[in-house]
Amino acid sequence: MEGRYVDLHLHTTASDGSYTPTELVNKARDLGFSAIAITDHDTVGGIEEGLKVAKELGIELIPGIEMNTDYENTEIHILGYYLDYQNEKFLNILADLKEARYNRIRKIVTKLNNLGLEIDFDEVSQLADGGALGRPHIAQIMLNKGYVKKWSQAFDQYIAKGAPAYVERKKITPKEAIEIIKKAGGIPVIAHPALMERDDLLENLLEWGIEGIEVYHTEHDRVDSQRYLEYAKDNNLLITGGSDCHGPERKGEILIGKIKAPYELVNGLKEAR
Repeated sequence: MEGRYVDLHLHTTASDGSYTPTELVNKARDLGFSAIAITDHDTVGGIEEGLKVAKELGIELIPGIEMNTDYENTEIHILGYYLDYQNEKFLNILADLKEARYNRIRKIVTKLNNLGLEIDFDEVSQLADGGALGRPHIAQIMLNKGYVKKWSQAFDQYIAKGAPAYVERKKITPKEAIEIIKKAGGIPVIAHPALMERDDLLENLLEWGIEGIEVYHTEHDRVDSQRYLEYAKDNNLLITGGSDCHGPERKGEILIGKIKAPYELVNGLKEAR
């Protein structure tokens, strides 16, 4: 498998990415990836289309998800791989989370209106085009309308935690997310642990049943990656890696291709199944 590369953390228009699943798979093919995982936030809406295109192009696509959770005022993201994305109970849980996202975005839009920004909920919904609504959609509209000069400014100035238009989202715990993923037949993995800035919580995640850790990520430096690689080995955890790409209109750059993890990581996930 030498020379074969994977990206196990990618987003599409089904959540807050700007690539459609078809565009994402084509981009991965053009960059020479052998396998990718679609891991949209709290939704599996992009997987069906992605699988179809991946089959046509001869790329392996792993059904995945990224669940947003909270614990002790810390945002913790849990990735899930090889889950049964058609599992009815799983889909019902995701439907509840989607409804909560809609309610949250409505409240954020109202706060922005009160601050004098003319943004309509329907605009946000239209931009999401049936995908899971998120703050990045609001940020994009603010950028399009000239309220901010950079996508990140929308967060920093208006919609990040502590900013005037921020609204808390419906919270599920990491333990709950791990259980949800496992009940859907998936493998739960801690996403970009360095961004938590709480390595002390890794022990909690072990107790709750986490099975892997994202060692390689675009916001991990070499020291981070080495630290989590050693942690994975010491605790018999699966190792994953991915760019966390949200497409050309998010985060100011295209991240797919920045992380080329070895295919052996996929073999590890397959063995764990």
